Amino acid sequence: MSWKPLRVLTPRSILPALAVLLVLVAGAAAHANKPVPFGDRVAEPGGASAGPVGTQSPGADGLELKVGPGLEAYNRATGEHAWSYRREGATALYLSMAGESAVVVWDDGLITSVRPGDHEVRWHRAVPGLEDWLSGEGEPGAEKRTDEQRRQLQRERAAAALHTVQQSSPWVAVVTPELTMGFRDADGDLRYNSKPAGNCVYDPTRTVGTDFAVLVPRSCTNSTGQPVSGGVTGYRLDSTGWQLNAGPTVSMKALDGRRVLISDGPIVGPKVFDTKAAAPEAACGSPAEPFAAVRPQGSCTAPEDAPQP
Repeated sequence: MSWKPLRVLTPRSILPALAVLLVLVAGAAAHANKPVPFGDRVAEPGGASAGPVGTQSPGADGLELKVGPGLEAYNRATGEHAWSYRREGATALYLSMAGESAVVVWDDGLITSVRPGDHEVRWHRAVPGLEDWLSGEGEPGAEKRTDEQRRQLQRERAAAALHTVQQSSPWVAVVTPELTMGFRDADGDLRYNSKPAGNCVYDPTRTVGTDFAVLVPRSCTNSTGQPVSGGVTGYRLDSTGWQLNAGPTVSMKALDGRRVLISDGPIVGPKVFDTKAAAPEAACGSPAEPFAAVRPQGSCTAPEDAPQP
């Protein structure tokens, strides 16, 4: 067995070890001070971070959720502030529920999903172009808007951009003029992204969602800038979507959780589209009614005369 005698450490031999130690300490300190990704801050009232799950906050059914400046949760029974979710440098604009998840649009173009029952931030997704469209910068008259008008525009556009679909596995659609994207809420997975073709843009303000699908109209122009026929694209995650031809002034209104009234001018006339069956509802008294995929719902009245929810 060979052995070597203990070596006495001289000042010169200690320096490399000290250097390594300093690097490790500096790295640990930098890691400890690293900002939370996306600027997330979830806190109980008066606290720096959230408490243990379920210790102070009621379940999701016992909470009332509000937005501004972050996602704020209040106890329904007492009205007390239960917890808040904030993001540094960003303001929450709009909230919509996807199943048991609270999906929030932020003014920096980020979409987040939060589970209210244990105030866990589940996923973040950035939507290209969303921040610019929300702010409306560069649009005619933008420089004349007051701060409150800018904030109101952001809130209105956030509500138009975000749609949550509840049936099957809940999912989230985000619509901007240049892009529409769909995310599965279970894990934030991107399921589709679509850009309008040619001289067309999507119209978030006319987009309609149901419990089964999201219908997004397109506005199109010809080479001289005149409005021409566009269309409506239906998006679903549990089956293939569809395309509907439509004029430049088509309007849509949800009648219930599955049917949408589509009005496309006096010549075509209004019709009802069933987003669960992915087919138009047969017109009352038409020869095709007995053989239609979707027969008229309830009493046989014209769609425009049907009671609105």
